[in-house]
Amino acid sequence: MTWFLETVVGGLATGAVYALVAMGFSIVYRTMGLVNFAHADVVMIGAYITVTFFLTAHLNFGISLVLAVLLTGALGLVMERILRPLESKDLNLMLIGTIGFGIVLESIAILIWGSFGTAVPTPIQNVPLNVAGVIVTSYQLLIVAVSAVVMVVLFLFLDRTKLGTAMQAAAMDRLAATAMGVNVGAANALAFAIGSAIAAVAGALVGPLLYVNPGMGASIGIKGFAAAILGGFGNIPGAIVGGLIFGLIEAFSSGRFSAYSDLITFVVFAAAMMIRQTGIFGERTVDRA
Repeated sequence: MTWFLETVVGGLATGAVYALVAMGFSIVYRTMGLVNFAHADVVMIGAYITVTFFLTAHLNFGISLVLAVLLTGALGLVMERILRPLESKDLNLMLIGTIGFGIVLESIAILIWGSFGTAVPTPIQNVPLNVAGVIVTSYQLLIVAVSAVVMVVLFLFLDRTKLGTAMQAAAMDRLAATAMGVNVGAANALAFAIGSAIAAVAGALVGPLLYVNPGMGASIGIKGFAAAILGGFGNIPGAIVGGLIFGLIEAFSSGRFSAYSDLITFVVFAAAMMIRQTGIFGERTVDRA
């Protein structure tokens, strides 16, 4: 029983990171109907920016994380503004543009930080804690806590603020939202900025668990993308649930079957999608009619 609970905690910590990545994919898709394939590389950029402030500038990890969130949020705004002209022509061109933007970001990362990985120490002393007989690490708890705060803040923003309401209106019906005075272009830009900011949090949190390198976004991004699909693409609660499920499956398959962990995870994912193609909570996207 103790092993089971410890595995659950580890799975929730990993799943929380996947959930953050999935939320970034989902908020852009639900607002614009666009899959931002550069999102995984924004996760990598967020990790590198955090590492730069944390290890090179010797700033506090919390301050480094906030700066990374602000800078990647600005990067999201720039990305949307560059790609915006393609939206009025063909959304597929915009989608291809996100792929190109991802390649550019990876190349920039290699030019600035090199192609070798950077080991990142945990920002707090990573000590084992005995919680009711269950051994967990302090950094696992930090990941879960920070991720939970981000999720709550996003929900409050979408439900309690005028900007969040405008974004949801644009997601439900672009023409009606425009008629009511909602700036759909600004809503799209804000979706990119929020998605990128959340990606920075995911990158910063996963940095101490992996070597931060230009290719790290691919491995994390594909699982976050799959988690978003599993929960229901464009559905924020679904992205969270999908990410946590992915983390738990990975945690339980990493013991005796560690060599086949990814295989088992995606086999379960494929089986789930065969049963329910729209994901657990159903797909949510913008009405572009």
